Amino acid sequence: MAGGKCVTLLLLLSTIPVGCRKTWRRRGQQSMPNSRERSEGGGESFPLDFTAVEGNMDNFMAQIKSLAQSLYPCSAQRLDDEMKLHILHNQSVTCNDGSPAGYYLKESKGSRRWLLFLEGGWYCISRENCDLRYDTMRRLMSSKGWPPTKTASGILSTQPEENPHWWNANMVFLPYCSSDVWSGASPKTDKSEYAFMGSLIIQEVVKELLGKGLDTAKVLLLAGSSAGGTGVLLNVDLVADQLEELGYPSIQVRGLADSGWFMDNKQYRRTDCTDIITCAPTEAIQRGIRYWNGKVPERCKQQFKEGEEWNCFFGYKIYPALRSPVFIVQWLFDEAQLTVDNVHLSGQPVQESQWLYIKNLGQELRNTLKDVGACFAPACLAHEVITRSHWTEIQVRGTSLPRALHCWDRSLQDTNKNSKVPLKGCPFHLMDSCPWPQCNPTCPSIRDHFTGQEMSVVQFLMHLGFDVQKMASQQGMEPSKLLGVLSS
Repeated sequence: MAGGKCVTLLLLLSTIPVGCRKTWRRRGQQSMPNSRERSEGGGESFPLDFTAVEGNMDNFMAQIKSLAQSLYPCSAQRLDDEMKLHILHNQSVTCNDGSPAGYYLKESKGSRRWLLFLEGGWYCISRENCDLRYDTMRRLMSSKGWPPTKTASGILSTQPEENPHWWNANMVFLPYCSSDVWSGASPKTDKSEYAFMGSLIIQEVVKELLGKGLDTAKVLLLAGSSAGGTGVLLNVDLVADQLEELGYPSIQVRGLADSGWFMDNKQYRRTDCTDIITCAPTEAIQRGIRYWNGKVPERCKQQFKEGEEWNCFFGYKIYPALRSPVFIVQWLFDEAQLTVDNVHLSGQPVQESQWLYIKNLGQELRNTLKDVGACFAPACLAHEVITRSHWTEIQVRGTSLPRALHCWDRSLQDTNKNSKVPLKGCPFHLMDSCPWPQCNPTCPSIRDHFTGQEMSVVQFLMHLGFDVQKMASQQGMEPSKLLGVLSS
Protein backbone atom coordinates (compact mmCIF):
# COMPACT_ATOMS: atom_id res chain seq x y z
CA MET A 1 0.00 0.00 0.00
CA ALA A 2 1.41 3.38 -0.97
CA GLY A 3 2.59 5.54 1.95
CA GLY A 4 0.08 8.35 1.34
CA LYS A 5 -2.88 5.99 1.13
CA CYS A 6 -1.69 4.13 4.21
CA VAL A 7 -1.72 7.42 6.16
CA THR A 8 -5.20 8.19 4.79
CA LEU A 9 -6.44 4.78 5.92
CA LEU A 10 -5.04 5.28 9.42
CA LEU A 11 -6.56 8.77 9.63
CA LEU A 12 -9.95 7.45 8.52
CA LEU A 13 -9.95 4.65 11.05
CA SER A 14 -8.71 6.94 13.81
CA THR A 15 -11.95 8.93 13.50
CA ILE A 16 -13.90 5.99 14.93
CA PRO A 17 -14.48 6.47 18.69
CA VAL A 18 -12.62 3.82 20.69
CA GLY A 19 -15.71 2.57 22.48
CA CYS A 20 -17.54 2.14 19.20
CA ARG A 21 -15.08 0.25 17.04
CA LYS A 22 -16.27 -2.98 15.48
CA THR A 23 -14.39 -6.22 15.12
CA TRP A 24 -13.37 -7.12 11.58
CA ARG A 25 -13.28 -10.60 10.10
CA ARG A 26 -12.19 -11.69 6.68
CA ARG A 27 -14.90 -12.55 4.17
CA GLY A 28 -15.30 -16.24 3.67
CA GLN A 29 -15.67 -17.02 7.38
CA GLN A 30 -19.14 -18.43 8.07
CA SER A 31 -21.11 -16.03 10.22
CA MET A 32 -23.70 -17.04 12.80
CA PRO A 33 -27.26 -17.47 11.46
CA ASN A 34 -28.34 -13.99 12.59
CA SER A 35 -25.26 -12.39 10.94
CA ARG A 36 -24.30 -10.66 14.19
CA GLU A 37 -21.43 -11.49 16.50
CA ARG A 38 -20.26 -9.79 19.66
CA SER A 39 -16.65 -9.26 20.68
CA GLU A 40 -15.47 -9.02 24.28
CA GLY A 41 -15.58 -5.25 24.00
CA GLY A 42 -19.24 -5.34 22.95
CA GLY A 43 -18.51 -4.31 19.35
CA GLU A 44 -20.27 -5.81 16.35
CA SER A 45 -18.49 -7.86 13.72
CA PHE A 46 -18.92 -7.48 9.98
CA PRO A 47 -17.04 -8.66 6.88
CA LEU A 48 -14.47 -6.50 5.09
CA ASP A 49 -13.63 -7.54 1.54
CA PHE A 50 -9.83 -7.56 1.36
CA THR A 51 -10.04 -9.07 -2.14
CA ALA A 52 -11.01 -5.56 -3.31
CA VAL A 53 -7.38 -4.47 -2.90
CA GLU A 54 -6.24 -6.66 -5.76
CA GLY A 55 -5.63 -4.34 -8.71
CA ASN A 56 -8.17 -1.78 -7.53
CA MET A 57 -6.83 0.42 -4.74
CA ASP A 58 -9.29 3.24 -5.48
CA ASN A 59 -12.24 0.93 -4.98
CA PHE A 60 -10.75 -0.37 -1.74
CA MET A 61 -10.27 3.19 -0.45
CA ALA A 62 -13.87 4.00 -1.36
CA GLN A 63 -14.98 1.02 0.75
CA ILE A 64 -12.85 2.23 3.67
CA LYS A 65 -14.30 5.75 3.43
CA SER A 66 -17.82 4.36 3.31
CA LEU A 67 -16.96 2.13 6.25
CA ALA A 68 -15.66 5.02 8.33
CA GLN A 69 -18.77 7.07 7.54
CA SER A 70 -21.02 4.19 8.60
CA LEU A 71 -19.20 3.76 11.93
CA TYR A 72 -18.94 7.43 12.98
CA PRO A 73 -20.80 8.53 14.95
CA CYS A 74 -21.73 5.17 16.44
CA SER A 75 -24.98 6.19 18.07
CA ALA A 76 -28.37 5.05 16.78
CA GLN A 77 -27.54 6.71 13.46
CA ARG A 78 -27.07 4.29 10.58
CA LEU A 79 -25.79 4.78 7.06
CA ASP A 80 -28.52 6.38 4.96
CA ASP A 81 -30.49 3.61 3.26
CA GLU A 82 -32.76 5.94 1.32
CA MET A 83 -32.98 5.57 -2.43
CA LYS A 84 -34.05 8.60 -4.48
CA LEU A 85 -36.68 8.52 -7.22
CA HIS A 86 -35.65 9.32 -10.80
CA ILE A 87 -38.35 9.61 -13.47
CA LEU A 88 -37.08 8.46 -16.88
CA HIS A 89 -35.95 11.25 -19.21
CA ASN A 90 -37.57 9.35 -22.08
CA GLN A 91 -41.17 9.79 -21.01
CA SER A 92 -42.51 7.73 -23.90
CA VAL A 93 -41.56 4.64 -21.85
CA THR A 94 -44.47 4.45 -19.45
CA CYS A 95 -46.42 2.64 -16.79
CA ASN A 96 -49.79 1.07 -17.63
CA ASP A 97 -51.69 4.36 -17.38
CA GLY A 98 -49.26 6.36 -19.55
CA SER A 99 -47.43 8.06 -16.65
CA PRO A 100 -43.63 7.95 -17.10
CA ALA A 101 -41.78 5.00 -15.56
CA GLY A 102 -38.78 5.48 -13.28
CA TYR A 103 -36.41 3.98 -10.74
CA TYR A 104 -34.96 4.56 -7.27
CA LEU A 105 -31.17 4.92 -7.01
CA LYS A 106 -28.67 4.79 -4.14
CA GLU A 107 -25.19 5.44 -5.54
CA SER A 108 -22.01 4.05 -4.00
CA LYS A 109 -19.17 6.18 -5.33
CA GLY A 110 -16.12 4.11 -6.22
CA SER A 111 -17.96 0.79 -6.39
CA ARG A 112 -18.01 -1.01 -9.75
CA ARG A 113 -20.83 -3.34 -8.75
CA TRP A 114 -24.44 -2.53 -9.61
CA LEU A 115 -27.59 -4.28 -8.41
CA LEU A 116 -30.84 -3.66 -10.35
CA PHE A 117 -33.91 -5.03 -8.56
CA LEU A 118 -37.21 -5.74 -10.34
CA GLU A 119 -40.24 -5.46 -8.05
CA GLY A 120 -42.96 -8.12 -8.22
CA GLY A 121 -46.74 -7.97 -7.82
CA TRP A 122 -48.69 -10.43 -10.01
CA TYR A 123 -50.10 -9.14 -13.34
CA CYS A 124 -53.36 -8.59 -15.23
CA ILE A 125 -54.49 -10.36 -18.39
CA SER A 126 -57.62 -8.59 -19.67
CA ARG A 127 -59.25 -5.15 -19.80
CA GLU A 128 -61.65 -6.07 -16.96
CA ASN A 129 -58.86 -7.61 -14.92
CA CYS A 130 -56.62 -4.55 -15.39
CA ASP A 131 -59.44 -2.11 -14.57
CA LEU A 132 -59.94 -3.85 -11.23
CA ARG A 133 -56.19 -3.81 -10.59
CA TYR A 134 -56.08 -0.07 -11.37
CA ASP A 135 -58.90 0.60 -8.90
CA THR A 136 -57.39 -1.47 -6.09
CA MET A 137 -53.59 -1.45 -6.68
CA ARG A 138 -52.91 1.73 -8.62
CA ARG A 139 -49.32 1.97 -7.37
CA LEU A 140 -48.58 -1.10 -9.52
CA MET A 141 -49.92 0.60 -12.68
CA SER A 142 -48.97 4.27 -12.30
CA SER A 143 -46.05 6.40 -11.13
CA LYS A 144 -48.27 9.30 -10.07
CA GLY A 145 -48.27 8.42 -6.37
CA TRP A 146 -44.69 7.20 -5.96
CA PRO A 147 -42.86 8.78 -2.98
CA PRO A 148 -39.64 10.76 -3.67
CA THR A 149 -37.53 8.35 -1.60
CA LYS A 150 -37.63 4.68 -0.65
CA THR A 151 -35.99 2.79 2.21
CA ALA A 152 -34.31 -0.47 1.24
CA SER A 153 -33.72 -3.72 3.10
CA GLY A 154 -32.30 -7.20 2.55
CA ILE A 155 -29.96 -7.39 -0.42
CA LEU A 156 -30.65 -3.69 -1.15
CA SER A 157 -29.52 -2.60 2.32
CA THR A 158 -26.28 -0.64 2.75
CA GLN A 159 -25.76 -2.12 6.23
CA PRO A 160 -23.02 -4.80 6.33
CA GLU A 161 -24.84 -6.66 9.12
CA GLU A 162 -27.97 -7.03 7.00
CA ASN A 163 -26.26 -7.35 3.62
CA PRO A 164 -22.79 -8.79 4.22
CA HIS A 165 -21.55 -9.09 0.62
CA TRP A 166 -23.45 -6.50 -1.47
CA TRP A 167 -23.77 -3.59 0.98
CA ASN A 168 -21.36 -1.38 -0.95
CA ALA A 169 -22.91 -1.81 -4.41
CA ASN A 170 -24.83 0.83 -6.35
CA MET A 171 -28.47 -0.03 -5.62
CA VAL A 172 -31.31 0.45 -8.12
CA PHE A 173 -34.96 -0.42 -7.42
CA LEU A 174 -37.32 -0.59 -10.40
CA PRO A 175 -40.95 -0.19 -9.26
CA TYR A 176 -43.32 -2.58 -11.05
CA CYS A 177 -45.95 -0.58 -12.95
CA SER A 178 -46.39 -2.55 -16.20
CA SER A 179 -48.42 -5.57 -14.92
CA ASP A 180 -46.81 -7.80 -17.58
CA VAL A 181 -44.12 -9.79 -15.70
CA TRP A 182 -41.60 -7.28 -17.12
CA SER A 183 -42.16 -8.65 -20.63
CA GLY A 184 -44.28 -6.14 -22.55
CA ALA A 185 -43.30 -3.85 -25.42
CA SER A 186 -46.64 -2.16 -26.21
CA PRO A 187 -47.29 1.58 -25.77
CA LYS A 188 -50.68 2.99 -24.86
CA THR A 189 -52.71 3.93 -27.96
CA ASP A 190 -56.17 5.21 -28.78
CA LYS A 191 -57.29 1.60 -29.23
CA SER A 192 -55.58 0.15 -26.14
CA GLU A 193 -56.47 1.51 -22.72
CA TYR A 194 -53.19 0.45 -21.13
CA ALA A 195 -49.48 0.35 -22.02
CA PHE A 196 -47.45 -2.79 -21.31
CA MET A 197 -43.79 -1.82 -21.52
CA GLY A 198 -42.01 -3.82 -18.79
CA SER A 199 -39.14 -5.04 -20.94
CA LEU A 200 -38.65 -1.59 -22.49
CA ILE A 201 -38.59 0.01 -19.01
CA ILE A 202 -35.63 -2.18 -18.04
CA GLN A 203 -33.78 -1.33 -21.26
CA GLU A 204 -34.40 2.41 -20.79
CA VAL A 205 -33.25 2.36 -17.14
CA VAL A 206 -30.03 0.57 -18.12
CA LYS A 207 -29.41 3.12 -20.88
CA GLU A 208 -29.94 6.04 -18.46
CA LEU A 209 -27.70 4.51 -15.76
CA LEU A 210 -24.77 4.38 -18.19
CA GLY A 211 -24.56 8.14 -17.70
CA LYS A 212 -24.54 7.73 -13.91
CA GLY A 213 -21.57 5.38 -13.57
CA LEU A 214 -22.82 2.05 -14.92
CA ASP A 215 -20.48 2.54 -17.88
CA THR A 216 -17.51 1.74 -15.59
CA ALA A 217 -19.19 -1.25 -13.91
CA LYS A 218 -17.52 -4.61 -13.55
CA VAL A 219 -20.63 -6.56 -12.52
CA LEU A 220 -24.35 -5.90 -13.05
CA LEU A 221 -26.63 -8.18 -11.03
CA LEU A 222 -30.23 -8.13 -12.31
CA ALA A 223 -32.33 -9.34 -9.38
CA GLY A 224 -36.06 -9.62 -8.75
CA SER A 225 -38.74 -11.27 -6.63
CA SER A 226 -41.97 -13.04 -7.67
CA ALA A 227 -43.06 -11.54 -11.01
CA GLY A 228 -39.76 -9.66 -10.84
CA GLY A 229 -37.95 -12.98 -10.44
CA THR A 230 -39.57 -14.29 -13.61
CA GLY A 231 -38.71 -10.92 -15.17
CA VAL A 232 -35.04 -11.62 -14.44
CA LEU A 233 -35.19 -14.88 -16.40
CA LEU A 234 -36.90 -13.12 -19.32
CA ASN A 235 -34.55 -10.11 -19.43
CA VAL A 236 -31.07 -11.05 -18.17
CA ASP A 237 -29.78 -12.03 -21.62
CA LEU A 238 -31.54 -9.04 -23.23
CA VAL A 239 -29.66 -6.70 -20.86
CA ALA A 240 -26.36 -8.46 -21.62
CA ASP A 241 -27.02 -8.11 -25.36
CA GLN A 242 -28.01 -4.45 -24.95
CA LEU A 243 -24.78 -3.55 -23.11
CA GLU A 244 -22.69 -5.37 -25.69
CA GLU A 245 -24.44 -3.55 -28.55
CA LEU A 246 -23.88 -0.20 -26.80
CA GLY A 247 -20.15 -0.90 -26.52
CA TYR A 248 -19.84 -2.30 -22.98
CA PRO A 249 -19.08 -6.02 -23.48
CA SER A 250 -16.82 -6.18 -20.41
CA ILE A 251 -19.69 -5.63 -17.94
CA GLN A 252 -20.50 -9.05 -16.47
CA VAL A 253 -24.31 -9.43 -16.41
CA ARG A 254 -25.74 -11.97 -13.95
CA GLY A 255 -29.21 -12.82 -12.70
CA LEU A 256 -30.75 -13.50 -9.28
CA ALA A 257 -34.34 -14.82 -9.51
CA ASP A 258 -36.22 -15.02 -6.20
CA SER A 259 -39.60 -16.81 -6.03
CA GLY A 260 -40.08 -16.55 -9.80
CA TRP A 261 -39.44 -20.20 -10.76
CA PHE A 262 -43.07 -21.17 -11.30
CA MET A 263 -44.35 -24.58 -12.35
CA ASP A 264 -46.83 -25.25 -15.15
CA ASN A 265 -48.21 -28.27 -13.30
CA LYS A 266 -51.81 -29.40 -13.17
CA GLN A 267 -53.92 -27.56 -10.59
CA TYR A 268 -55.10 -29.42 -7.49
CA ARG A 269 -58.65 -28.41 -8.29
CA ARG A 270 -59.59 -27.14 -11.74
CA THR A 271 -61.62 -23.90 -11.84
CA ASP A 272 -62.85 -21.58 -14.58
CA CYS A 273 -60.34 -18.92 -15.61
CA THR A 274 -62.06 -15.74 -14.41
CA ASP A 275 -59.02 -13.94 -12.96
CA ILE A 276 -55.29 -14.47 -12.32
CA ILE A 277 -55.96 -16.40 -9.08
CA THR A 278 -58.41 -18.93 -10.53
CA CYS A 279 -56.60 -19.33 -13.87
CA ALA A 280 -54.26 -22.26 -14.30
CA PRO A 281 -50.71 -20.85 -14.62
CA THR A 282 -50.37 -21.91 -18.27
CA GLU A 283 -53.72 -20.44 -19.31
CA ALA A 284 -53.07 -17.14 -17.50
CA ILE A 285 -49.69 -16.66 -19.19
CA GLN A 286 -51.07 -17.63 -22.62
CA ARG A 287 -53.74 -14.95 -22.30
CA GLY A 288 -51.31 -12.45 -20.84
CA ILE A 289 -48.56 -12.74 -23.45
CA ARG A 290 -51.11 -12.02 -26.20
CA TYR A 291 -52.61 -9.09 -24.30
CA TRP A 292 -49.21 -7.54 -23.45
CA ASN A 293 -47.44 -8.33 -26.72
CA GLY A 294 -44.86 -9.93 -24.43
CA LYS A 295 -41.23 -10.46 -25.48
CA VAL A 296 -39.19 -13.56 -24.68
CA PRO A 297 -35.49 -14.22 -25.43
CA GLU A 298 -34.91 -15.40 -29.00
CA ARG A 299 -32.92 -18.49 -27.94
CA CYS A 300 -35.85 -19.70 -25.82
CA LYS A 301 -38.45 -18.73 -28.43
CA GLN A 302 -36.71 -20.91 -31.03
CA GLN A 303 -37.27 -24.00 -28.88
CA PHE A 304 -41.05 -23.83 -29.30
CA LYS A 305 -43.58 -23.65 -32.10
CA GLU A 306 -45.03 -20.30 -33.13
CA GLY A 307 -47.66 -19.30 -30.61
CA GLU A 308 -46.08 -21.33 -27.81
CA GLU A 309 -43.63 -18.68 -26.61
CA TRP A 310 -45.53 -18.65 -23.30
CA ASN A 311 -43.44 -21.68 -22.28
CA CYS A 312 -40.51 -19.30 -21.71
CA PHE A 313 -42.26 -17.82 -18.66
CA PHE A 314 -41.57 -21.05 -16.74
CA GLY A 315 -38.13 -21.26 -15.20
CA TYR A 316 -37.20 -24.84 -15.97
CA LYS A 317 -38.05 -24.27 -19.66
CA ILE A 318 -36.17 -21.00 -20.18
CA TYR A 319 -33.13 -21.75 -18.00
CA PRO A 320 -31.36 -24.13 -20.46
CA ALA A 321 -31.50 -21.39 -23.14
CA LEU A 322 -29.89 -18.67 -20.98
CA ARG A 323 -26.31 -17.59 -21.64
CA SER A 324 -25.92 -15.38 -18.56
CA PRO A 325 -25.20 -16.96 -15.14
CA VAL A 326 -28.34 -17.04 -12.97
CA PHE A 327 -28.80 -17.93 -9.29
CA ILE A 328 -32.25 -19.34 -8.43
CA VAL A 329 -33.82 -18.77 -5.00
CA GLN A 330 -37.04 -20.73 -4.62
CA TRP A 331 -39.09 -21.94 -1.67
CA LEU A 332 -39.99 -25.58 -2.29
CA PHE A 333 -43.54 -24.82 -1.11
CA ASP A 334 -44.11 -21.38 -2.58
CA GLU A 335 -47.31 -19.69 -1.39
CA ALA A 336 -48.01 -18.04 -4.75
CA GLN A 337 -47.61 -21.38 -6.55
CA LEU A 338 -50.02 -23.06 -4.13
CA THR A 339 -52.50 -20.19 -4.63
CA VAL A 340 -52.61 -20.57 -8.43
CA ASP A 341 -52.82 -24.35 -7.94
CA ASN A 342 -55.98 -23.81 -5.81
CA VAL A 343 -54.47 -25.21 -2.62
CA HIS A 344 -55.71 -23.03 0.25
CA LEU A 345 -54.19 -23.61 3.67
CA SER A 346 -56.47 -21.40 5.77
CA GLY A 347 -59.62 -22.63 7.49
CA GLN A 348 -60.17 -26.35 8.02
CA PRO A 349 -57.28 -28.84 8.03
CA VAL A 350 -56.45 -29.95 4.51
CA GLN A 351 -57.53 -33.31 3.15
CA GLU A 352 -55.11 -36.16 2.60
CA SER A 353 -55.26 -35.60 -1.18
CA GLN A 354 -54.16 -31.96 -0.67
CA TRP A 355 -51.37 -33.06 1.65
CA LEU A 356 -50.08 -35.49 -0.99
CA TYR A 357 -50.37 -32.79 -3.67
CA ILE A 358 -48.27 -30.39 -1.57
CA LYS A 359 -45.57 -33.00 -0.94
CA ASN A 360 -45.49 -33.94 -4.64
CA LEU A 361 -45.20 -30.27 -5.61
CA GLY A 362 -42.07 -29.98 -3.48
CA GLN A 363 -40.58 -33.05 -5.12
CA GLU A 364 -41.44 -31.86 -8.64
CA LEU A 365 -39.79 -28.53 -7.95
CA ARG A 366 -36.66 -30.28 -6.64
CA ASN A 367 -36.49 -32.27 -9.86
CA THR A 368 -36.56 -29.11 -11.99
CA LEU A 369 -33.65 -27.65 -10.01
CA LYS A 370 -31.36 -30.69 -10.29
CA ASP A 371 -29.40 -29.32 -13.23
CA VAL A 372 -29.43 -25.68 -12.14
CA GLY A 373 -25.85 -24.70 -11.38
CA ALA A 374 -26.59 -22.28 -8.53
CA CYS A 375 -29.70 -22.44 -6.36
CA PHE A 376 -31.01 -22.09 -2.81
CA ALA A 377 -34.23 -24.01 -2.14
CA PRO A 378 -35.44 -24.32 1.48
CA ALA A 379 -38.41 -26.57 2.32
CA CYS A 380 -40.51 -23.68 3.60
CA LEU A 381 -44.00 -22.32 3.00
CA ALA A 382 -43.29 -18.69 2.05
CA HIS A 383 -42.96 -16.27 -0.87
CA GLU A 384 -40.11 -13.86 -1.64
CA VAL A 385 -37.04 -13.41 0.57
CA ILE A 386 -34.08 -11.41 -0.80
CA THR A 387 -35.41 -7.96 0.16
CA ARG A 388 -36.58 -9.06 3.61
CA SER A 389 -34.43 -8.06 6.58
CA HIS A 390 -34.46 -11.68 7.86
CA TRP A 391 -32.98 -13.05 4.61
CA THR A 392 -29.65 -13.73 6.37
CA GLU A 393 -31.30 -16.15 8.83
CA ILE A 394 -32.53 -18.81 6.39
CA GLN A 395 -30.09 -21.68 5.97
CA VAL A 396 -29.86 -24.86 3.91
CA ARG A 397 -27.41 -27.47 5.19
CA GLY A 398 -25.77 -24.89 7.44
CA THR A 399 -25.19 -22.27 4.72
CA SER A 400 -27.05 -18.96 4.64
CA LEU A 401 -28.39 -17.40 1.45
CA PRO A 402 -25.94 -14.42 1.48
CA ARG A 403 -23.07 -16.87 1.98
CA ALA A 404 -24.25 -19.06 -0.93
CA LEU A 405 -24.50 -15.98 -3.18
CA HIS A 406 -20.97 -14.96 -2.19
CA CYS A 407 -19.68 -18.46 -3.02
CA TRP A 408 -21.40 -18.25 -6.40
CA ASP A 409 -19.84 -14.83 -7.04
CA ARG A 410 -16.40 -16.24 -6.34
CA SER A 411 -16.98 -19.31 -8.49
CA LEU A 412 -17.84 -17.18 -11.52
CA GLN A 413 -14.26 -15.97 -11.72
CA ASP A 414 -13.23 -19.26 -13.33
CA THR A 415 -16.28 -21.48 -13.94
CA ASN A 416 -19.29 -21.40 -16.26
CA LYS A 417 -22.94 -21.12 -15.23
CA ASN A 418 -23.63 -24.85 -15.33
CA SER A 419 -20.77 -25.83 -13.03
CA LYS A 420 -21.87 -27.39 -9.74
CA VAL A 421 -18.31 -27.74 -8.45
CA PRO A 422 -18.08 -25.37 -5.47
CA LEU A 423 -14.98 -23.92 -3.92
CA LYS A 424 -13.95 -25.95 -0.89
CA GLY A 425 -16.33 -25.18 1.97
CA CYS A 426 -18.25 -22.70 -0.17
CA PRO A 427 -21.40 -24.37 -1.64
CA PHE A 428 -23.92 -22.65 -3.91
CA HIS A 429 -26.19 -25.53 -5.02
CA LEU A 430 -28.32 -26.02 -1.92
CA MET A 431 -31.67 -27.83 -1.69
CA ASP A 432 -33.50 -29.24 1.32
CA SER A 433 -34.26 -32.95 1.05
CA CYS A 434 -36.84 -33.21 3.86
CA PRO A 435 -40.29 -33.85 2.37
CA TRP A 436 -42.80 -31.50 3.97
CA PRO A 437 -43.33 -27.74 4.46
CA GLN A 438 -41.47 -26.07 7.35
CA CYS A 439 -39.23 -29.10 7.99
CA ASN A 440 -36.25 -26.73 7.83
CA PRO A 441 -35.87 -25.22 11.35
CA THR A 442 -34.71 -21.85 9.93
CA CYS A 443 -37.93 -21.32 7.92
CA PRO A 444 -39.82 -18.05 8.50
CA SER A 445 -42.58 -18.51 11.07
CA ILE A 446 -46.14 -19.33 10.00
CA ARG A 447 -49.12 -17.44 11.43
CA ASP A 448 -52.69 -18.61 11.71
CA HIS A 449 -54.74 -16.68 9.12
CA PHE A 450 -57.61 -16.12 11.55
CA THR A 451 -55.98 -15.59 14.97
CA GLY A 452 -52.70 -14.04 13.80
CA GLN A 453 -50.89 -16.26 16.32
CA GLU A 454 -47.57 -17.83 15.42
CA MET A 455 -47.86 -21.58 14.82
CA SER A 456 -45.24 -24.14 15.81
CA VAL A 457 -44.09 -26.66 13.21
CA VAL A 458 -46.13 -29.38 14.94
CA GLN A 459 -49.28 -27.18 15.02
CA PHE A 460 -48.81 -26.32 11.36
CA LEU A 461 -48.34 -29.95 10.28
CA MET A 462 -51.38 -30.98 12.34
CA HIS A 463 -53.33 -28.24 10.56
CA LEU A 464 -52.24 -29.76 7.26
CA GLY A 465 -53.65 -33.10 8.38
CA PHE A 466 -50.24 -34.60 9.16
CA ASP A 467 -50.68 -38.18 10.49
CA VAL A 468 -48.20 -38.47 13.36
CA GLN A 469 -48.92 -42.16 14.03
CA LYS A 470 -48.47 -43.14 10.39
CA MET A 471 -45.29 -41.10 9.88
CA ALA A 472 -43.77 -42.37 13.16
CA SER A 473 -44.46 -45.95 12.08
CA GLN A 474 -42.81 -45.31 8.70
CA GLN A 475 -39.75 -43.87 10.45
CA GLY A 476 -39.63 -46.73 13.00
CA MET A 477 -39.98 -44.48 16.04
CA GLU A 478 -42.47 -43.64 18.78
CA PRO A 479 -44.97 -40.85 17.99
CA SER A 480 -43.81 -38.86 21.03
CA LYS A 481 -40.20 -39.02 19.82
CA LEU A 482 -41.21 -37.86 16.32
CA LEU A 483 -43.11 -34.91 17.81
CA GLY A 484 -40.01 -34.05 19.85
CA VAL A 485 -37.86 -34.08 16.72
CA LEU A 486 -40.33 -31.88 14.86
CA SER A 487 -40.60 -29.45 17.76
CA SER A 488 -36.85 -28.92 17.83
